[in-house]
Amino acid sequence: MKILCVSDAVDRRLYSLQARPRLADVDLVLAAGDLPASYLEFLVDLLEAPLYFVMGNHGEELVRDDRGRLRPPLGCTSLEGRVLHRQGLLLAGLGGSRRYRPGPYQYGEGAMARRLARLLPRLLYNRLRHGRCLDLLLTHSPPWGIHDRPDPAHQGFRCFLWAIERLRPRYLVHGHCHRYDRRESARTRHGQTWVVNAYEQQIIDLA
Repeated sequence: MKILCVSDAVDRRLYSLQARPRLADVDLVLAAGDLPASYLEFLVDLLEAPLYFVMGNHGEELVRDDRGRLRPPLGCTSLEGRVLHRQGLLLAGLGGSRRYRPGPYQYGEGAMARRLARLLPRLLYNRLRHGRCLDLLLTHSPPWGIHDRPDPAHQGFRCFLWAIERLRPRYLVHGHCHRYDRRESARTRHGQTWVVNAYEQQIIDLA
């Protein structure tokens, strides 16, 4: 299975019909936040693959309908605060960043830990039913100490580090921290989990 992971910046290499042949074998798209709804809708149409997303801290993913109500981008499925079993994979998602100014989609450490705790009953059910809690955790912010930054807005969450060490997903895919220096690695192994910074785009090949 080939998974396209995107976040934070519209990649012009993807935002083109010419990208279709190169990405024809993509089976799944994961969007880790702070991408406009129009871009996500384009990727769904381009690749004809399921797309799951979480919210970034800027809230660009939602669209207002004719009645002024917020809705997800067409053809896309929110993974926000959910645990799903799709295409043979156990998926969960928690968007948002650390709180650094007034506004939605920002959380203190305790608030994010409580959001994670609400997923635990379903994750433990997965362990009983499938022999594992989780294959892939999709977040906007990184875990504490992995790909994060020292400034308050871009520090990672300690509870995500706990999730890696206790739930042992194969992958944690995040965004939020831009990679301006291409020498900086987008992938870090922590225990049994690969942590992937999806800034612009990354491809995961799952056996």
